[in-house]
Amino acid sequence: MKNAAVKLAAPAAIIAAMGVTAQAADVAEPVIYEKPVYHVPEVVPEKVSGWYIRGDIGYAWNDFRGADYVTYGHAGGSNHLFGDLKGSFSIGGGIGYQINHNFRTDVTLDYTFKTDFDGYTIGTCTPLGGGAPEECMSTDESAFDAWTVLANAYVDLGTYSGVTPYVGAGIGGAYVRWHDLENTIGPGYDQSGTVTHEGSASWRFAYALMAGVSIEATKKLAIDLGYRYRHIHQGEMFKYADHAGPGWDNGIRSHEVRAGLRYKLGGGDHYEPPYEPPYKPPYHPPKIYK
Repeated sequence: MKNAAVKLAAPAAIIAAMGVTAQAADVAEPVIYEKPVYHVPEVVPEKVSGWYIRGDIGYAWNDFRGADYVTYGHAGGSNHLFGDLKGSFSIGGGIGYQINHNFRTDVTLDYTFKTDFDGYTIGTCTPLGGGAPEECMSTDESAFDAWTVLANAYVDLGTYSGVTPYVGAGIGGAYVRWHDLENTIGPGYDQSGTVTHEGSASWRFAYALMAGVSIEATKKLAIDLGYRYRHIHQGEMFKYADHAGPGWDNGIRSHEVRAGLRYKLGGGDHYEPPYEPPYKPPYHPPKIYK
């Protein structure tokens, strides 16, 4: 009888142990979250190349470098014309191409509005009534306007909060048109009065140096604020008249402040990746055990 009880108790103990083990396994089973697979978005290079058009206005402080001319007669020889140019406004436009992030080129055409010139010459005059020739001074008035064509290249020095500083240089030509020059000698001399010299017009070599900043207004429109130094080579200024001329100016230098707009043709310049919401792991409700 005792042996029979032992035989019955052994299987019962094994079954109970198996049940406890299974229950323990159910309680200890961890909640498994699937690790998300993150797809890295395709890297699309930023688009920066493309055509653009531009328009500019400016104001220049001009530097007249003097002029030389020849006189004939008893006081013949080489003479020098001194003078000053007033400030002048300009307007222009052009077309260009953005090659990459740091380099762009364009071709521009600018018109410099009429710029007044006041000057004087020192020479020799004969007093009225005879006498030995003596030094005298005459006054000169004229004006010029000019068209300037330049092929330009710029280096953009990086963009900081939408502002891009740059430097540049241009080379080309200028069509300078001098108006008639009025040369006047005051009273008291045999030569007193006004002589008109016909103005000259010609194409000349020109170059420019630039620096400034571009401000991004929209994806396609930029505001350009800058400085330009322009040098126009020497050329004929006025024709011969009354024993004097022709005259050749020694070049014109300008220091100019400019403002303009650049409009990008075609698509925008910047790539914007599509919006991807942040990853959220799937929700698994907790298991309830009784």
